[in-house]
Amino acid sequence: MNKVKHYDIAIPEANPFQFCVLDREKYAKALVSLVSKYQNGFVLSINNPWGTGKTTFIKMWQQLLVNHEFRTLYFNAWENDFDSDPLVAVISELKTLKGKKDDKLFKSMLQKAAVISKNIVPGLLKAAAERYIKTEVLVDAVKGAAEGLTEIFKEEVNNYAKKKQGLVEFREELEKYIDATTDGRPLVFIIDELDRCRPDYAVQVLEQVKHFFNVPGIVFVLSIDKEQLGNAIKGYYGSDAMDSNEYLRRFIDTEFSLPVPERGVFAEYLFQYFDFASYFDTYSRKHSKETKGDGDDFITFSSILFISAGLTLRQQEKIMASARLILNTFDPNHFVYPPLFVLLIYLKDFFPDFYKKLLHKDTLYQDIVDGLKEVYPNRISEDDYQPFLYVEVQLLVMYEKSLSSKGKGQQLTDKSADDKVRLLIKSNVDKSETGNSFLNLLKEFRNKREFSTSLNHLTDRINMMQGFVSDTGLP
Repeated sequence: MNKVKHYDIAIPEANPFQFCVLDREKYAKALVSLVSKYQNGFVLSINNPWGTGKTTFIKMWQQLLVNHEFRTLYFNAWENDFDSDPLVAVISELKTLKGKKDDKLFKSMLQKAAVISKNIVPGLLKAAAERYIKTEVLVDAVKGAAEGLTEIFKEEVNNYAKKKQGLVEFREELEKYIDATTDGRPLVFIIDELDRCRPDYAVQVLEQVKHFFNVPGIVFVLSIDKEQLGNAIKGYYGSDAMDSNEYLRRFIDTEFSLPVPERGVFAEYLFQYFDFASYFDTYSRKHSKETKGDGDDFITFSSILFISAGLTLRQQEKIMASARLILNTFDPNHFVYPPLFVLLIYLKDFFPDFYKKLLHKDTLYQDIVDGLKEVYPNRISEDDYQPFLYVEVQLLVMYEKSLSSKGKGQQLTDKSADDKVRLLIKSNVDKSETGNSFLNLLKEFRNKREFSTSLNHLTDRINMMQGFVSDTGLP
C-alpha cells in the first residue's frame, strides 16, 4: 500500500531498536554504560541538527534504559514553553516518580521550591497549597501573590540570604526524594526540543537545571541542535558577538553526537517504506531494456545526492515522499529518468531560483551548467563521477528538447574545421579540455529514443503535484 508520509517508528518495549534501520543501538548501549558508571549525575547533551532523528533515538534509548531498570523522565520543553516558569514544569515531571511512601518527601521538596520560585503564580500555588501542604511558608507566599508579583519580587530581593539558604534546603530535599525513588541508580531526566523553545524559556531551563537540580542522582540529557540553541541564547542576551559555545560549557559536562548513517542506508529504507518497487518492479518495466534498471538508478543517485548535499533524515523523507506521490501520475510504461527526476524535486525544494530558470526555456546552456556548480559537491569522487556526469548531460539533452523559439538559437556543440564535434559549453563534471566524456554521453543520449522527450515530461508533473504535497503536511 502506498504511503504519502512517514509515520513514527514503532518502539517495542522488549526490543526498542527492533525497527531502527540506522544501526544506532550500539550508541544507545554505550550511553547506558556511561550513565551506569557515573552515579553522582551530570549533564549530557546529544547534539545533532534538526531532522536527524534525535527524538526517535532518544525515545528508543529511554526504553532501553527502562529495560535496564533505570527510572527515566521525558520532558518536551517546546511543548511546555507556554508556561512562564520551567521550575513548575520540571517539578511536575518529578512528581510522577513518587509513590505513597514518598509523598512526604515530595511535599517537603515542594515547600522548599515555593521559596525559591522566581514567578509565583497565585492560582497555581493556591491549588498546590490546598492539595499538598498548608505550611506557613507557602500560605504566606500565596497571600503575598495576591498583593502583586512586584511586591513579592521586592521581598525576595530584601531577603536574598534567606532565599539562598532556601536553595540549599531545596537541593537537600530533592536529593532525598531522588534517592528514595530511584533504587540506587541515577534518574535519567531527558529534556528534548530545548532549541525550539522561546529563547527566554530555553535559558531559564538551562539556568534552573544548573542551579536548582544539579544534585547527585540525576543525569540530565539535553537533546539539542547546539547551533540553533546558541542562536536562541544570543537572541535572549541581544548580542551576536556572544560566545554561545562558551556559555553552554557552563551547563553541559559531556557532549555526544549521533554519527551520520552510512551512505544509502536511509535512502534504501525509504525506498522500501514508500513502496517504490510497486512501480519500478512491474513486469513490463523489468522486461524492458530501457527501464529495467530504473529502481537501482533511483536508489543509487538518491543516496549520492542526499549525502553530498548533507540532507537531514527529515529532508530525505520529504523528497522521497514527494517523489513517490508524483510517481503515481506516471503510467506504467512511461519513462521516468529516475536520477534526473530526483534531482529536479531536490532543486525545486532547495534551489527554487535555479529550478525556475529551467522552466523559462530561454536560459543559456552554460548558465544551467554553472547553476549545477552550486548544487553538485565541490569535489566529486571517482565513484560518483559517472552518476553526476550522467545527470548533467541528461538534463541538458532534455532541456534542449523543451526550448522555446527564443532559446533555439543556442547550441551545445558545433563542428570544427576538421569536421570534429566540439563542445561549446564547459561541463561542471567533465573538467577535461575537450570534454570527451561529456561529448560521448551526449552523442549516446541523442541517439536514444527515450531521450527525445522534453524536460516538461518531468517538470509538469512535479509542478502539478508539489502544491498537493505541501498541503498534505508531509514531513
